Amino acid sequence: MDSQENVLVNASPVEEEAKVVNQEAAAPEVSTEETAEAPRRVYNTKQEVLDRVKEIAHGEEPPQKEEVELLKTVFYKLHIAEREAKLKEYLDNGGEPESYQVTPDEDEEVFKAEMGIIKERRQQQFREQEAEKEENLKRKLAIIEKIKSMVTSPEEASKTYQEFKALQQEWRDIKAVPAERANELWRNYQLYVEQFYDLLKLNSEARELDFKKNLEAKTRLCEDAEKLAEESDVIGAFHKLQQLHLEYREIGPVSKDLREEIWQRFKAASTVVNKRHQQFFDTLRAREEENLARKTELCEKAEAICAEENKGSGDWDRHTQEIIALQQEWKTIGFAPQKMNVKIFERFRTACDTFFTKKTEHYKALKDTYKENTEKKRALIEKAKALQDSTDWRSTGDKLIALQKEWKTIGMVPRKIGDQLWEEFLGACNKFFEARNAAGAGQRSEEYSNLEKKRDVVARLKAAAEEAGEGLQEKVQQLVEEYNAIGHVPYKEKDKLYEEYHAVLDKLYKELNISVAKRRLNKFKDSLKQVAERGEGALDNERTRLMRQYELMKQDIQTYENNLGFLSASSKKGNSLIDEMNRKMQKLKDDMQLVKEKIKAIDAENKAQEQEA
Repeated sequence: MDSQENVLVNASPVEEEAKVVNQEAAAPEVSTEETAEAPRRVYNTKQEVLDRVKEIAHGEEPPQKEEVELLKTVFYKLHIAEREAKLKEYLDNGGEPESYQVTPDEDEEVFKAEMGIIKERRQQQFREQEAEKEENLKRKLAIIEKIKSMVTSPEEASKTYQEFKALQQEWRDIKAVPAERANELWRNYQLYVEQFYDLLKLNSEARELDFKKNLEAKTRLCEDAEKLAEESDVIGAFHKLQQLHLEYREIGPVSKDLREEIWQRFKAASTVVNKRHQQFFDTLRAREEENLARKTELCEKAEAICAEENKGSGDWDRHTQEIIALQQEWKTIGFAPQKMNVKIFERFRTACDTFFTKKTEHYKALKDTYKENTEKKRALIEKAKALQDSTDWRSTGDKLIALQKEWKTIGMVPRKIGDQLWEEFLGACNKFFEARNAAGAGQRSEEYSNLEKKRDVVARLKAAAEEAGEGLQEKVQQLVEEYNAIGHVPYKEKDKLYEEYHAVLDKLYKELNISVAKRRLNKFKDSLKQVAERGEGALDNERTRLMRQYELMKQDIQTYENNLGFLSASSKKGNSLIDEMNRKMQKLKDDMQLVKEKIKAIDAENKAQEQEA
């Protein structure tokens, strides 16, 4: 029972191997990203990826998680690259960014459908594997019970040796069991196997030969495990070590004095490979965490751009270039941790898609506005063309100027047709104005001739003011009549000439002390006796007429005063109009004063006739 006691009390080889098994079970699952340095198939096109996905979805081979994740990552990299290439080709060919439409990708829909089938197959595969593991567990527990029943006496052990070897082979043939039961199951199996060997009463030569063969096999496994420390493929070395451990378990025991030694050698080689494996993943995870931080920052930048307000095409173009720059930078960053890799990509893609969707909607609305503005401008062009041959110079000119003002109120149209529309509209306007200018050339020549004639009259008035003397009043009156008989002058010269003319007239009238009103009043007084001779009431009728005239003048003055309150004197034209109205209002006041004096004269005449009677 020495061997049995050794297993039960010390149990060092079994417990130590169980620790290594625990390390293997606790090792991280190898993801697509983690095997990046291991050899793997390269896909250059989406069609190659789709062909492989369909092959997995509808084939007999079970889907492998690592390959499925790799296919998903590669497909979307190619998908994004293809979409960006189409956009670049469109822009390089002179396309407008605002008009670009992202077309749906049929390959993506096919890919999603096939991946759904694969997902269902993997779930079914997982369920089948779990059921198989449970069945394997039951079979191995039954083998342990059979070996346990053999461990009764040395004689019984010798009789059941062949049956024992058959059970060992059956154990080796049975594959995986539930991970949570694996270590316990192995310890129980190893316990009763060693007990059986310790009880087995074989002849010493056969026993030693069995131990020798087992030692040679385990020594070879130790050598293979030690070579794994030199392999450059850390992941591959780790998987090979797992296979070596499976083989080590299946080999029978060695002599008791060598069991600990051979196990410690195998364990030491395993520790080196496991440490390299762990260091590889520590470095990989650190790099992936750094990549995740960088990708998160790009997501935040893309989301910030998406949230900004775009006030015009300039903002949309600038933000588009910023998003494209972020996408280019994203391509330079490696994988993030497996659990976050797809999520962070979905976040970034959502931000980019949201931006380009908003941009498409903006330019679609802008396109509708452009269409409406184009129709409005075409309508103005038709109106201008309908007026371009008119000879009603003043009315048509005003209408065309109104159309030009309306044109300015209409918003933008696409650049390609904007210049064409403007040239067409401007051509119709120019045709009319050029014809009007040609027709008015003679009139302008006459106006300039009139300007010279009036300037000559003003010059003679100034000379008359310097000369004075007899007959000045008649001379001035003659010049005034001559001035008034001359026709229109150019519009731009009218105000200046008017001011110069009236300045010299005012000076002359002041010097001559001409009182037109006084002469008219004297003439009126002289005619009163003739009015009175017409009969009784003639003077009263004249007085009534003058009173009506007086009230009308008073109303006209009030109207002028009201209008002056609304006029702006901010322009030269405004000043000229105000001055003209002031002159007219002063003339009315003078005339009203004359009417008032005439009424007084009638009253005086009536009083004189009463005294004579």
